[in-house]
Amino acid sequence: MNHTWTYNLSFGTPTGPVEPKTGLSRNGHTVVAIFLGFILFFGFVNNLTVLILFCKFKTLRNPVNMLLLNISISDMLVCISGTTLSFASNIQGKWIGGEHGCRWYGFVNSCFGIVSLISLAVLSYERYSTLTLCNKRSADYRKVLLAVGGSWIYSLLWTVPPLIGWSSYGIEGAGTSCSVRWSSESAKSTSYIICLFIFCLVVPVVVMVYCYSRLLYAVKQVGKIHKNAARRREYHVLFMVITTVICYLICWIPYGVIALLATFGKPGVVTPIASTIPSILAKSSTVCNPIIYILMNKQFYKCFRLLLHCQLHSSTDGEPTSHSKVTIIQMNKRTLDCGNVCNNEPCPKTDS
Repeated sequence: MNHTWTYNLSFGTPTGPVEPKTGLSRNGHTVVAIFLGFILFFGFVNNLTVLILFCKFKTLRNPVNMLLLNISISDMLVCISGTTLSFASNIQGKWIGGEHGCRWYGFVNSCFGIVSLISLAVLSYERYSTLTLCNKRSADYRKVLLAVGGSWIYSLLWTVPPLIGWSSYGIEGAGTSCSVRWSSESAKSTSYIICLFIFCLVVPVVVMVYCYSRLLYAVKQVGKIHKNAARRREYHVLFMVITTVICYLICWIPYGVIALLATFGKPGVVTPIASTIPSILAKSSTVCNPIIYILMNKQFYKCFRLLLHCQLHSSTDGEPTSHSKVTIIQMNKRTLDCGNVCNNEPCPKTDS
């Protein structure tokens, strides 16, 4: 049965088969569509670049980088399955997915988002443990595969319940996207929202802050012993840690605060604009994550530059000269030796 609904201006509930009131003007939807288009394009391209690097360079396929791959896959799925539909809905000025599409959008967006958040927390712990146990030489793929699989199982445990009665998914914000129905007043829905906030937002934040704080402390201790050798590495880790935590908080904390206000605040306290901006910030994490975790990673960055260099050489038309033949041979050798180029760094390895 196809019909539309009216929703309140925060995170409403269906009241009847009439035209939805989104609460944004035509220009407002256009602005939101522009931001979502930017996020969709660069989020897809950035995460696709990560997948290409994994396919191109075998040396990148180590246990820690498998977590980065998991983050990129979940972020790309958010772009494909979620951002595209919200982008199209803002172009139309209303939700175009229908009732079943709304439930699907809310479920997959929440599922893939939580996978990314949990993977970021696990990655912070992995970086900390790699630093403190740097003399451990063997690559433990079983451990990281369990972590990757665990992130998906954990996410499903928190995103399936709204489909079977513990809370529900519905229209949010300006009426062009869907998520958990934050404004429901039932006790079951409120208990779900509290648990979701604690175990899928607060816990990952605490894990990241603790692990990265310990990581930074350990690097500083090394810097006191080997000042010249460790100073540059200490500054690099400091910049990476601060950037990671700040971007994480900027992307997700506003969305969590707005969700809590919609749940426990007065009716109508969350306006369409106030709820749309945090939603856009949360989606922007799909753009930020590849930049922080890939371009700030020396191993990935060197292979990324190598990939671009090889593509520039391979695009040359005509029969190669003797000089270009030598260059191509050298580039092929560099491609095969990428592992040596990227991995020649002293322990501890905190960049991966």
